[in-house]
Amino acid sequence: MMAIGASALQITFTRPSVLLTQRNLGVTMASFVQESDRALSSKLTSSSHLSSMLNSNKSFTINHPRFRKFVTRSMSEASETKSTSQLSIDLKGKRAFIAGVADDNGYGWAIAKSLAAAGAEILVGTWVPALNIFEMSLRRGKFDASRVLPDGTLMEITKVYPLDAVFDNPEDVPEDIKANKRYAGASNWTVQEVAELVKKDFGSIDILVHSLANGPEVTKPLLETSRKGYLAAVSASSYSYVSLLKHFLPIMNPGGSSISLTYIASERIIPGYGGGMSSAKAALESDTKVLAFEAGRKHKIRVNTISAGPLGSRAAKAIGFIDTMISYSFANAPLQKELYADEVGNTAAFLASPLASAITGALIYVDNGLNAMGVGVDSPLFKDLNIPTSEH
Repeated sequence: MMAIGASALQITFTRPSVLLTQRNLGVTMASFVQESDRALSSKLTSSSHLSSMLNSNKSFTINHPRFRKFVTRSMSEASETKSTSQLSIDLKGKRAFIAGVADDNGYGWAIAKSLAAAGAEILVGTWVPALNIFEMSLRRGKFDASRVLPDGTLMEITKVYPLDAVFDNPEDVPEDIKANKRYAGASNWTVQEVAELVKKDFGSIDILVHSLANGPEVTKPLLETSRKGYLAAVSASSYSYVSLLKHFLPIMNPGGSSISLTYIASERIIPGYGGGMSSAKAALESDTKVLAFEAGRKHKIRVNTISAGPLGSRAAKAIGFIDTMISYSFANAPLQKELYADEVGNTAAFLASPLASAITGALIYVDNGLNAMGVGVDSPLFKDLNIPTSEH
């Protein structure tokens, strides 16, 4: 298990272990300086099966017709660290609200863990229809293996709030939603109401994370997307961030940080990623710059977005071909290695920390460099170019 102070996330050089077991599970703290000697094992597994694996001490091997398939997991494996001088990401005394955490295998969960490892107090907003299952899983210990922090303690979530970021205030909620049984028993779940509750409960926050998106027609090509479906994607995936900042900025402490998640489809064609979702991500990235100016001038809050590579999370399964995108990324990215969700989480922790005090309005790619590629080098057209590939 990595040695780490309870109040700080240490930036270190790490080497993951070969097997993922319940005994040696831990979170690899990805380096924000030059990564050194991080060897990938062939015994890795898809994040979509992580929960079941965590209850076992068995190892798993995944095969692919063309190459051994490395897929994005929600957590990297335990690692060894050398006792060297280290630079700390210290968020002790800070409070974070992460919107969009509904299970333990997405980027939102990974961000929460990295912030917690750095010492931050964690509050989460969970989509109302998923709230009961999420809270029940927490209470029954189903997420305990996923909650393990580098020092061996479990991540604590101070409070879970019901949240539907599509609605700004109670007046926006239509009658059919109010009468929907999936919302029965929940109250005060619009953005305005949640911000008011957080203020009442805790007074203020320092970090705001937007980790949610939805496109009801995501599997439809753009030309077949309805106006309603397109606007729904933009509302849930980009305007929701504007709304969150609008209502949470008044309770954010000066010097705080806000972070969202985007995807390369905002600027490159990803066939199959439809329903207006590419447009929503492009809007989110554009809004990041404008919000950085407005939030910075008015409230001294930094606003950045992370463009993360494909992750085999439950939410990503909605597009129907996430495993193909993960395989494509491995075959074509400059770094032919598995992309860990905690690498995104650690980037968020860095952006939320004083180490990033001059970074705002930025789009940070965490995708093994795939964004830099102009072509897919796995194409048969490039077979005679002797393109180097990973030996692992």
